[in-house]
Amino acid sequence: MQGNVTTLDVSNVICAAYNLARKSGLHITMGDNFEEYVRITDNLPGKSPTDPNFRPDCSDLLPGKAFWIVGRDREDRVAHVQAMRLDDLSNTTLDEHLRTLRACFSDPDLKAGPGSSCSCYAPSARGITGLVAYRGDLWLREDFRGRGLLAFLGRIAFGLAWAKWSPDFIYALVAGWNIEKGVADRNGYLHKEPHGAILRLPAQGIYEDDWLVWLTREDILRMLSSAFGTRERDDKNRMTAAPKACRD
Repeated sequence: MQGNVTTLDVSNVICAAYNLARKSGLHITMGDNFEEYVRITDNLPGKSPTDPNFRPDCSDLLPGKAFWIVGRDREDRVAHVQAMRLDDLSNTTLDEHLRTLRACFSDPDLKAGPGSSCSCYAPSARGITGLVAYRGDLWLREDFRGRGLLAFLGRIAFGLAWAKWSPDFIYALVAGWNIEKGVADRNGYLHKEPHGAILRLPAQGIYEDDWLVWLTREDILRMLSSAFGTRERDDKNRMTAAPKACRD
């Protein structure tokens, strides 16, 4: 049903979400230089440090396999960041990817540090395999919260991931308060399980017990198809409401 979503359809979804974010005062840019990204994110008041998953000194973030998104306000101050990366888990599972710390480090033995570990107790992680995209480091400045922006920012990220990679799954690891306050739902995630990653990285000062949230390939297609259908209906309604001279 949703398999007929075209690249043009996805481009229209991204463009519509981009314009809605801009109307809310966010100008969106993207890139793949993660040294630049870390320089940006390490200087943001109120944001926790970027995890090793998106630090080039820890992970291999090859061009074409990872990208970041930055949103700036009208004064050109950073108000939003997020990043995505693609991992080929065709010969393994997300469960193993997390437990071995390969989700965080290109070479865990060399880079993780003593006492590092990750446990995954989310049963569905054993069935997440193939081309798997990870979305993380999501931050939105406090004065931009409560405006419904998370859905638009999610569509931009998911649309770009689909256009670039057509992944089998997209997942994130989120703190429990994201579940309690409905933040994960507003980001568009349809599936969630607790204890997806109990992560201990003493060298980085990271001690987390995160939920695993994810979308399947079919979920992503359904989301993009629905967003494109809504845009088409809005366009038709505007045309119908316009004076005939404007429609001709």
